[in-house]
This record gives sequence, structure tokens and C-alpha cells, in this order.
Amino acid sequence: CSYQINQGARMIVDLNDHEIRPAKGSKIPSDVPGLVGLLHRAFPKEMFDPSGHAFDTTYLDADLRVVRLTGPHHEGVRNIFMRKGSFEINPASD
Repeated sequence: CSYQINQGARMIVDLNDHEIRPAKGSKIPSDVPGLVGLLHRAFPKEMFDPSGHAFDTTYLDADLRVVRLTGPHHEGVRNIFMRKGSFEINPASD
């Protein structure tokens, strides 16, 4: 991806190419199309092809941030990112 940052915290992203490179010394999986399909399903669609979108990031604290997208396909989508291990979420607790 290529990107530029303007208006403070707005990042404009354009996809140049989809490319997966294995880590040095790792084996190429036997089912590459299956791996790509798993990755595509696991990634939020706006992260897999962010072309033409802008990401506005709000840092709530050192462990929590909210990213809002603006653009042609994912307008208003919000992703919440939490630092691993900093929160415990238990929806079953009272």
C-alpha cells in the first residue's frame, strides 16, 4: 500500500498490489489459494482492499484506539483495536 497523512490524523491509503511473502526459511504452503481465502475471510474487507479510503484514528489511551473509515465502500465503518492483554472482556459476568 501507499499512503499519505494529512489533516492531522487522517491517513489516505491506496492499494498497489496484493503480495504475500513467506518469512525467511519458512515453507510455501501446499494450498496457496486456500491460504489466501482464509486470510481474505479473516481480514476486515476494508483492510484487504483499502483503495480510496481514509482512516481517522482516535487514541482513547495507550491501550485502546478507534479507527473510522471514510471512502466509497466502507463509509463510517469503525474498527476498535485493543492492546493484547490490557483488557479482559467477559460478556457473561454480572
